[in-house]
Amino acid sequence: MESLSLSRSDLNSILPFLPLSIRAAASSSSSSLSWSERAQDSLRALSLGPTVSHVDSGEVLFDFILDLRDSLGFYSHPPLSSRALDGFSLFFDQFMSRMDARVWFNEVVPALANLLLKLPSLLDCHYLKSDQLSAHSFSGLRIMNSQHPGIVFLTQELIASLLACALFCLFPSKDRNAKHLPIINFDQLFETLLSDSKHCQEHKVKCLVHYFERICKNTPTGLVSFERKVLPFKQSSYSHGVSISYPTADLWSNSASFLCPFMVVDSGYIEDQEYEALEVDFANEYLGGGALSRGCVQEEIRFMINPELIIGMLFMPCMRDNEAIEIIGVERFSEYTGYGSSFRFVGDHVDTKPFDKMGRRKTRIVAIDALYSPRMAQYEIRFLLREANKALCGFLEHSNYHWSYQSSQEHFETHCSSENSYLDSYNSEYGNEKKEDMEIDEDKLGISTGNWGCGAFGGDPEIKSMIQWLAAAQANRAFIHYYTFEEPSLEQLKQVTEWILDHKWTVGDLWQMLADYASQRLKREVKGGFCSWLLPHLNNANSSNAHDMHQ
Repeated sequence: MESLSLSRSDLNSILPFLPLSIRAAASSSSSSLSWSERAQDSLRALSLGPTVSHVDSGEVLFDFILDLRDSLGFYSHPPLSSRALDGFSLFFDQFMSRMDARVWFNEVVPALANLLLKLPSLLDCHYLKSDQLSAHSFSGLRIMNSQHPGIVFLTQELIASLLACALFCLFPSKDRNAKHLPIINFDQLFETLLSDSKHCQEHKVKCLVHYFERICKNTPTGLVSFERKVLPFKQSSYSHGVSISYPTADLWSNSASFLCPFMVVDSGYIEDQEYEALEVDFANEYLGGGALSRGCVQEEIRFMINPELIIGMLFMPCMRDNEAIEIIGVERFSEYTGYGSSFRFVGDHVDTKPFDKMGRRKTRIVAIDALYSPRMAQYEIRFLLREANKALCGFLEHSNYHWSYQSSQEHFETHCSSENSYLDSYNSEYGNEKKEDMEIDEDKLGISTGNWGCGAFGGDPEIKSMIQWLAAAQANRAFIHYYTFEEPSLEQLKQVTEWILDHKWTVGDLWQMLADYASQRLKREVKGGFCSWLLPHLNNANSSNAHDMHQ
């Protein structure tokens, strides 16, 4: 196999956070990745099963993990969670049936060891492949730093190998905080089992164990892309004269874009929607939120049933106000019921989503983080603007979006370029795939979302529904499907959105009404929600129109 260049900026950025080292090739300018000799010997023994490795229980497995970490030289790194050993023992030795445990230690753990042994070659192939496909050098797995838009493509097999590292707690944790990276090893998750009176943490682990059982029986062969999307605070020019920047409140107020169709969905889940849509992850600023600790709400549940999402936590630093993360191609492995403390794994899920021409499942997820506990501040224009621009950043297909400013900057509108122009722009800005391998059908994609930034985050559901509608329309999305999750304050949402659509409001019209309401709310001139406040205005508008017709 061809050797890797020692000067690769992508590899050098991620290498301190991987459990591998560089082994110099015969040429001093090239190399390959490898496990330490001691770690490799340990993994080979583990791959031969418990008769050789003696790993036949959760307690022994954790002792093996500690020895493996020592073999990787993690002496100066922060230790694993103090009671992770008890968590491993509790799950694999008590929660798991004897029959399931026998399969886990005799078949799954050896298969995971083989997958870990393949990690160096999988990464070598990944970097060489990324160079062959890319218009830019060094666009492989890397730390995708804040304010730097870009995309990386990983095979499902590589993701599986990296997730095995997380299960075995093999990722170096030193300096992750300094890089604003979320936790990635599973030790904290297993520790939560010791104070899990509602058993939701146990069922999170069951989802992940089920994932490992599945991929060890049948290695998935698809592709997953991870993209950091940035809406620059200052106007900047990219290829083909595309100009993108963070819109002001005046630009929102004067937008001439018409609002897109809005469907209220009173039951079901975002991940079960049947349409071509971008599915919103109600994210923490740190991707994954509490997925690998105590969290068990919308984002964390999504990461359990689609575990390949977790690997984004390895290399995606926290999001800033003008950033979003889009992930395409992850496979769903688990069925579940409940939410929060009632969350339960209920069995296998066979993902039937079709693949695009690049080999990615047509599951598109966008992570956008809302304001946390904003209280009355959420009605200030600066925070309405923050939320609208955050959603816009996530909903935009950035390389397919042209901003058009009048000389007076009175309004902005979207213009979708042709497919060829899109491909040229994409390759110039991101440069990750050959044109003939791309499949573009953005015009049909809508948004599937719900009460983003509400619940534990404390946002106003009526305001958040309108903000996401504004952003979807301004991003030129085909529709928005809004899952209310039976939120009582949204009982009038269907009536309001239907009236607005019937009267062909623009983004600017809705923004102005939202700003007026927010201003009155801040002044304590109104206490009710936006929909109940807006309905009298709509009725007055109807009366005025009828009066004008009679005259």
